Amino acid sequence: MEIYRIPALSDNYIFLIHDPQSNTAAVVDPAQAKPVLKQLKALNAELVAIFNTHHHFDHVGGNEELLRHFPNACVYGGTEDQGRIPGQQVYLNEGDKVEFAGREAEVFFVPGHTRAHIAYYFPTVSADEPNDLFCGDTLFAGGCGRLFEGTPAQMVSSLSKLRQLPDHTRIWCAHEYTEKNLKFALTVDTNNHNLQTRFQQVKSARSRNEATIPSFIGLEKQTNPFLRWDTPELKQEMKTKDEVQSFARLRGKKDQF
Repeated sequence: MEIYRIPALSDNYIFLIHDPQSNTAAVVDPAQAKPVLKQLKALNAELVAIFNTHHHFDHVGGNEELLRHFPNACVYGGTEDQGRIPGQQVYLNEGDKVEFAGREAEVFFVPGHTRAHIAYYFPTVSADEPNDLFCGDTLFAGGCGRLFEGTPAQMVSSLSKLRQLPDHTRIWCAHEYTEKNLKFALTVDTNNHNLQTRFQQVKSARSRNEATIPSFIGLEKQTNPFLRWDTPELKQEMKTKDEVQSFARLRGKKDQF
């Protein structure tokens, strides 16, 4: 299973998953159709699936045009997004499975950013390969999504699910927000030496216009405050012993950053 990271709009990433054996492809959150069609043409591959994580236009904006070129492609999304994702045919819930390229992905229901957000988790098929998580706007490198339709408690539950995945799980999140996220993280997790080192590495990479995605769960657990909301350091910084309140205050600070 080959994964191509395709830049789109101002800071989006679209992910094209290619099966070289069958020369078929699936796309995750196609913000636009044109760059996806260009990559499909380069591979001479047939698009058979569109995996949407949520209904926002910068994740589904390319659905209709892609379906005009590949009318047999199947469009997946969350059950609670019914009527909000163009062309949706399959309605997914927590624990459902989808298959592509000989790998089976588990669906996680991860509300918070939106009420219907889902993520797709492809466990590895061999010990020397990473797992792959396509998490849309729930978990970012160094951050998490804004709470547009969900509650802090929902997002805590959603991020807790993702935090339990193996450390060598690659995080294919949908935006290049890492440098700004880590700038904020340094204001609330000031004594985190792993975070300080990571910020310098990301700053250097972005100065060369290099992508910071994918990240890894293990790295996020060390450096992302939105996977560390319940640590003594962060709870002290947020002036609360309550974990949901700690997260809510942390998210509120980020919203104003």
